[in-house]
Amino acid sequence: MKRRASTLNLAWKAVSILLMFCCLCPGISFANSPQDVKLDYDVSTQMLTVTITHPSAFPNYHYIKYVEIKKAGAAAMKTAYENQPDMETFAYTYQVTAAEGETLEVTATCSLYGYKTVNLTVAKK
Repeated sequence: MKRRASTLNLAWKAVSILLMFCCLCPGISFANSPQDVKLDYDVSTQMLTVTITHPSAFPNYHYIKYVEIKKAGAAAMKTAYENQPDMETFAYTYQVTAAEGETLEVTATCSLYGYKTVNLTVAKK
C-alpha cells in the first residue's frame, strides 16, 4: 500500500510540473514550425506565390513572422509580418525577377518556434 501511494505521489508531481511548464511557457508548449511551404513561380508576370500551412489557434500571437527569399544563394528580400491571415493555410505573393534555371530558396519562420525552407528551380511553363 505504501508503494502505491508513493507511485501516485510521483505521478502527481510529474503532472504538476507539466502543467506548471505549460502555464509559465505557453508559447513554447503551443508552438510549431510551418508544416508545409509550396512555391509557384509565374515566369510571364515574375510573381512568386508562397503557400504556407502553419496551423495556429492564435494567428495574432503564433504566426509566420518572416518570409525570406534568396535567389542563387543571395538574399533577395525578407518580409516581416505581425500576424497570419488564416488559422491554417494562406498564400503571399512577391515580385521576384528570376530567369529560367535560377534557384529560388524560401524560408518561412514561425514567431515562436521553427522554420521551413524549400527550393524551386525556375522553369518555363
